[in-house]
Amino acid sequence: MTTTDAQPLVELADVHVMYKARSGGLLRRDRVHALTAADLAVAPGETVGVVGESGCGKSTLAKILVGLEKPTAGTVRFRGQDLWSMPPAARRAAIGASTGMVFQDPSTALNRRLPVRQVLRDPLDVHRVGTPRQREERVRELLDLVGLPVSVADLLPGQVSGGQRQRVAIARALALQPQFLIADEPTSALDVSVRAQILNLLLDLKEQLNLAMVFVSHDIQTVRRMSDRVVTMYLGRIVEQAPAEAVPDRARHPYTRALFSATPGLLFPIDPIPLAGPVPSATRPPSGCPFRTRCWKADDQCARQMPEAQTDTVVRPDDHLFRCHHPIRNGAVDPELISQAQEHT
Repeated sequence: MTTTDAQPLVELADVHVMYKARSGGLLRRDRVHALTAADLAVAPGETVGVVGESGCGKSTLAKILVGLEKPTAGTVRFRGQDLWSMPPAARRAAIGASTGMVFQDPSTALNRRLPVRQVLRDPLDVHRVGTPRQREERVRELLDLVGLPVSVADLLPGQVSGGQRQRVAIARALALQPQFLIADEPTSALDVSVRAQILNLLLDLKEQLNLAMVFVSHDIQTVRRMSDRVVTMYLGRIVEQAPAEAVPDRARHPYTRALFSATPGLLFPIDPIPLAGPVPSATRPPSGCPFRTRCWKADDQCARQMPEAQTDTVVRPDDHLFRCHHPIRNGAVDPELISQAQEHT
């Protein structure tokens, strides 16, 4: 369960990430707003799920959290230390052994030329963990941890199935016994038949190893099942953070409601809420609230000003934050508003 009272393991404060992109000619450079004013804290043992449409900044957020990318502005703290004020060697030592990352596609995340044994030994060799014999023993422990036979160690990644490759990727991420694991779309490249196995493995490992985890996925129902807290992102901004049990019926932001209505659960059907129009360009985001160009509740206030963060008094204030001038306060969305939205799609 969530442990929001604990000292954060990793914390973002007003983090921005901007990229330069060439468009409209050789001399023109646009700025892509990949992440804007992100504030997020992950406590030890907590699982935070991140949802949003493609291009909303989920993967950028994941890379920032594990120090794979430096923010354009803002602060990233790991165990209370400012990550990017450290000397490079100290930063690698601090975060390299304490974090792990499982990428979307195990076929490209693993070196196809190395046997599984060496794939799993690489983190141990780089950080000089133990003796050569102890490293070999650790490889066997890792294979057992993710439910693979020792014989897999002698195979190349291309000689095992997609589900087994992802288990190897998870084992590699856990090689240094990290406290913090990022799972960035860990099942999207897998067959439906093995997705549940990988998700159950991650849940078991989280409990067994007391891992803090950030779980990034397009599958919002899976995120709700896996997480203690759900973070909704739109156009590079975190627009809502809510306890998993509060989603979707107590979600306050219209975008969160719309996302969950697109894939309703069988036991709790939700009337679909269509989103009008395409996602705006990240090089020229709308003024005010970024969601206003697709929101059925938007008005002039939404165009003038980005909403301040609000709290929900139904649960503890620190547990539920959202940015919306006109949040949904009741348990259901007005059918008339849904009809109005349908007329504009």
